[in-house]
Amino acid sequence: MIFNTFVYYVLFLLPAAALYRCVGARSRPWVIAVSGCLFFVYFAYSLAGLPGTLCLGIFLWEALTSRLYKQGSRWCLVGMLQSLLFLGIFKYWNFFSGILFWRHTNPLHWRGAFLPLGISFFTFEFYHYAFDRRAGRSEKGTLGEYLAFILFFPTMVAGPIKRFQDFLPKLRATPEDWQHDWERGLTRILTGLAKKFAIADLMTAWTVHLNRHDISVADRRVLLLWLFAYGLQIYADFSAYSDIAIGSARLFGLGVPENFNWPYGRRNIQSFWRCWHMSFTRWLIDYVFVPLGGSRVPLPRVCFNILAVMLICGLWHGAGWNFLAWGLWHGILLVIHRLWRRVRGAPSTRAVPVLASRALTFLAVNAGWALFCMDLPTATLFYRRLLAG
Repeated sequence: MIFNTFVYYVLFLLPAAALYRCVGARSRPWVIAVSGCLFFVYFAYSLAGLPGTLCLGIFLWEALTSRLYKQGSRWCLVGMLQSLLFLGIFKYWNFFSGILFWRHTNPLHWRGAFLPLGISFFTFEFYHYAFDRRAGRSEKGTLGEYLAFILFFPTMVAGPIKRFQDFLPKLRATPEDWQHDWERGLTRILTGLAKKFAIADLMTAWTVHLNRHDISVADRRVLLLWLFAYGLQIYADFSAYSDIAIGSARLFGLGVPENFNWPYGRRNIQSFWRCWHMSFTRWLIDYVFVPLGGSRVPLPRVCFNILAVMLICGLWHGAGWNFLAWGLWHGILLVIHRLWRRVRGAPSTRAVPVLASRALTFLAVNAGWALFCMDLPTATLFYRRLLAG
């Protein structure tokens, strides 16, 4: 985790935020852009060496092509396709080429494959900008403003996923109450670090020891306890990232989207996804679900759209069959909820049904985490042991 390193705060966050407060309005976007370049080079080199560092060229190429985007322009389609191409080559090349040659040795296997720092997040922001420029929902902005948007390093690694039309007014506004911003920002950062160290790392120390051998001999109660511990770990870990990113943005006087809103306390799976990784959920709705037809089409097509979106959601989290299975699990849950609401209408507001629905949603979500963190054969063994005892 980059956010719990001394280097992140001393070498990047605090100097960049302080300098941002001191320079004029025209220079502020360039402070973010330059600090983002330095951040990417430093951490990309430490993680993937020179090839990872050279991926900074992706940002610069995207920035240049973005100058051609206009409402209704075909260049926007080019921008959308190249964003997906970046993601597909670096993250999914070996997975999909392996499917093509599943009975044989894969001649297209890329032995030097690596994941550029934050590619799953910044390519979605590339795509959003091209999509919304084509639809006329976003203004162009200057080159410096666009570079500041895509190179804003607090959100580069793990989100939240920003929207240019939301980020731009805050970037152009003059930060005034720096003391209030820094108090709120540092408080949010400390909250995230507390989640990371006191909850996520504590749960990780316990859950990381489970392996295939342990699963084959473990008691059902141990496996069930592990499942809930992992659910707590991934929530605390991911929401900690978001807290630190949001707090870091506040030091600049900037706001980025909230990402979590107590998702485990929700009473149905749809409400869970509205409160879990919210910036990503909204992205899927706006750029996948709605273009597929959303809820305006007949019910069978709506169900298909939901399943398609959640399969994409699963695959976005990782290139593996287990992630597809995890996405399918949540897709099925969402389809069941949709059909149930259609038959039963508005949910009951009485205490017992509300508590029962919250408990059922909590169990259903946590039941899927084994698919998320294990390969498919190991997850299958896990569920067999859990159900058979």
